[in-house]
Amino acid sequence: MRAAVLHGPGDIRCEDVPEPKILFPTDAIIKLSATCICGSDLWPYRGLQDLSGPMHMGHEYCGIVVEAGAEVRTVRPGQFVVGSFCISDNTCPHCRFGFQSSCVHREFMSGAQAPYARVPLADGTLVAASETPSDDLVPHLLATSDVLGTGWYAADAADVREGSTVVVVGDGAVGLMGVLAAKEMGAERTIAMSRHESRQDLARGYGATDIVAERGDEGVALVLELTKGVGADSVLECVGTPESMAQALACARPGGTVGYVGVPHGVALDGRQLFYGQKRMLGGPAPVRRFLPDLMDRVLKGKIKPGKVFDLELPLAEVAEGYRAMDERRAIKALLKV
Repeated sequence: MRAAVLHGPGDIRCEDVPEPKILFPTDAIIKLSATCICGSDLWPYRGLQDLSGPMHMGHEYCGIVVEAGAEVRTVRPGQFVVGSFCISDNTCPHCRFGFQSSCVHREFMSGAQAPYARVPLADGTLVAASETPSDDLVPHLLATSDVLGTGWYAADAADVREGSTVVVVGDGAVGLMGVLAAKEMGAERTIAMSRHESRQDLARGYGATDIVAERGDEGVALVLELTKGVGADSVLECVGTPESMAQALACARPGGTVGYVGVPHGVALDGRQLFYGQKRMLGGPAPVRRFLPDLMDRVLKGKIKPGKVFDLELPLAEVAEGYRAMDERRAIKALLKV
């Protein structure tokens, strides 16, 4: 089969690879209905993450189970499933506490930018839909696998509540999903920090009440002006740079909470600033498996349409153009047809 393989910075190819096989009795093989490119895929693509050799890319996925290992009990061939980008058994103490992304058997999904993929620990990772969805719902269900689940976790970790004031730092796909999540969780005011008109428009469509285009100290000053000097109850940090984290912390009110899901690159925190700032923090890899049943249900009932975040659709053979478009910010998120 043909699949996306990263050979080095800027060198992504669609090339022949072996079809996946059952390696362990807890595995499942799925035929993907759709796949996509994640913002975090751009870190190794840009050379900001070491490669020990060619890397099979892709960790967002949904599709039909075509084979299940002998010990798999909760999904079966023929079912449409969505899985988390974090592989988990969903039974260990951390999973039962709601943090499947810290499962004692955690793996990170890979190789999903392809027609078929192997999913380890299928019982703990995959969630089956009650029926095979129509084609128009597939992009929205694909979004639940990571980007929506991660944006949802950012809002959950930031303790977004009914009537709260929220700031979202980052206008990439995850940040936009954070805006959607904040609205679904009952935020009264959501301030999206974005400098790009198309992303601003999508943020408004997802529930942003205010847009702040400025960054750094100027952006923080405008947030404080909008909140009458108080700051936000909840801040979603969806980038992972030192600048975005500093901006997030500065926008949060004393006693407020920062939910951080941007993979950190070069972020260092000042303990004295944290001590006197009195701001809560929670984040890390999103425990998407915790949220999947609810998010899939919302999609299937037509309550949310997270798939609108896909603004570029390409065949898998043109995966290199998808990476270029996202790297150059010509696209928010690329959907790959398999």
